[in-house]
Amino acid sequence: MFITQHMTRKPVTISPETTLPVAREILQNGKFRHLPVVDEEHRLVGMVTDRDLRSASPSSVLSEERLKSSLETFNKTPISAIISRTFFTLNPMSTLDDALILLDREKIGALPVVDQEERVIGIFSIRDLMAAYRKLFGLGERGSAMIVIEHDGKPKPLSRIARVLEEHNIRFTRLIRTEAEGSSPERIYLRVNTYNISAVHLALNRAGFTMVMPEFPEFAE
Repeated sequence: MFITQHMTRKPVTISPETTLPVAREILQNGKFRHLPVVDEEHRLVGMVTDRDLRSASPSSVLSEERLKSSLETFNKTPISAIISRTFFTLNPMSTLDDALILLDREKIGALPVVDQEERVIGIFSIRDLMAAYRKLFGLGERGSAMIVIEHDGKPKPLSRIARVLEEHNIRFTRLIRTEAEGSSPERIYLRVNTYNISAVHLALNRAGFTMVMPEFPEFAE
């Protein structure tokens, strides 16, 4: 699934000449944390976050005289003085998985989405990512449940599981096979949407599959 289906389109942007107080006010009023900084052609030149602005704000522990001087400087400083010019972007061809990897690797909360001319056409945040995966996999829907299945070692386990589900008209939104970890066998993760979960277990058991139940570690005093 592409991120363009879930990004915020036409996000609020600012110019490099925008002063720090104005940028802070925009963030506070909009209740968001990231602002793309663009030039006259709407091309991305940097990003600024609420953390950047907090770091640039005068410290309250300064003396009255120094605080006054720092506030005067802060009020006149353009955003270009503090923006990060090393940034990461997504494009219309980026997928949810692409965004997940980049957001996690770089430990950032949002990514601008740009076109071929580097013009900002959207912004994609961690919140957007969570909402997209929730919708994609039916998380939170009534009747949604995760089933963990032990791989029986026979060929084409995913095809066989899908066939069982289709034969019983069971709707599913996720079917993933993972590699073995240590002494544990390969496992298959299945998310179904049904109110009769016992019928799913029964159908899979009859097809030769074994459900994996969670382990309950003993309480250590």
